[in-house]
Amino acid sequence: MTIIYAILMFCVLIFIHEFGHFIAAKKCGIRVNEFALGMGPALIKKQRGETTYSLRAFPIGGFCAMEGEDEDSEDPRAFNHKKPWQKAIVVCAGAAMNVILAIILMCIVSYTIGVASTTVDSFVKGSHAAADGMRAGDKITAIDGTAIRAWDDVSKALDNKKKNETVAITVVRDGRTQTIKTQLMENQNRAMIGISPKMVKDPGRSIITGFTSTWGLTKSMYVIIKQMVTGKVAMNQMSGPVGIVYMVNKSASRGFVYFLYLMALISLNLGVFNMLPFPALDGGRLVFIIVRSFTGKAITDAVENRINFAGLILLFGLMIYVTWNDVIKFIVPHFQ
Repeated sequence: MTIIYAILMFCVLIFIHEFGHFIAAKKCGIRVNEFALGMGPALIKKQRGETTYSLRAFPIGGFCAMEGEDEDSEDPRAFNHKKPWQKAIVVCAGAAMNVILAIILMCIVSYTIGVASTTVDSFVKGSHAAADGMRAGDKITAIDGTAIRAWDDVSKALDNKKKNETVAITVVRDGRTQTIKTQLMENQNRAMIGISPKMVKDPGRSIITGFTSTWGLTKSMYVIIKQMVTGKVAMNQMSGPVGIVYMVNKSASRGFVYFLYLMALISLNLGVFNMLPFPALDGGRLVFIIVRSFTGKAITDAVENRINFAGLILLFGLMIYVTWNDVIKFIVPHFQ
């Protein structure tokens, strides 16, 4: 089942990415010669209008073949004859679709798990709150006079607090407001009350959480990329297809919601990585579009293609490297 889950995930992520290029190309009036899911020999081909739709043997990629994308074409609807802004939209559309998919999946995950409310559900071991009079079902409305409207406000209200410090917590219980004074505990160098919130299914807040979680993950990815470039994080920490299959196996064993979260994470990763300004990636192609819009024909298609080909070779080398690392990390230990 792990392999099936992994193949399904790869197919969905690749389809969404290439579909973004496809839709943008069609909207910009660019001729699309073929839209394919998978690589290698074609298993199924169907001509519809000017475009051939195909399903290919190996579920490891896909492509949206546009007229004039990698060569000069006399067709007025070719990619090479379109305006820079139209080319930029087409190039960025694949990554944009991956980000949109990540947001949708994070919203689904957030709704399935539920979002934290300000109502107390249970108490952490070592907490003084229960002994001091707090009860499950209490709704926190203020801490030391600071209004609490969402669970995040609880953490913010305790930001400058220290272990063993006493705080006044205002709660609503059975329609009545009362204030409970309790001593804070410490966990991972942070002062905390020692309570767990009741999780509720709130569509509106789940959507907000989906967006904010995706944004937080995006910022973290750029931080990690920067650390890799500066050498603060070793390249052997990267994972390729083997590592992804291993993670799929772990997430699937924990439940479908964990699989969806992993899928969102990889989709976002694909979108972010693709927009890096590196040859052969969409980000590299975007750089060429911007530069050539100012320099005209100073950089020819042939020069751009050679640079992109060199970038593709480097990416293949990186893929081989991370795959070898994955084998060492995830497969070899099972034979020792």
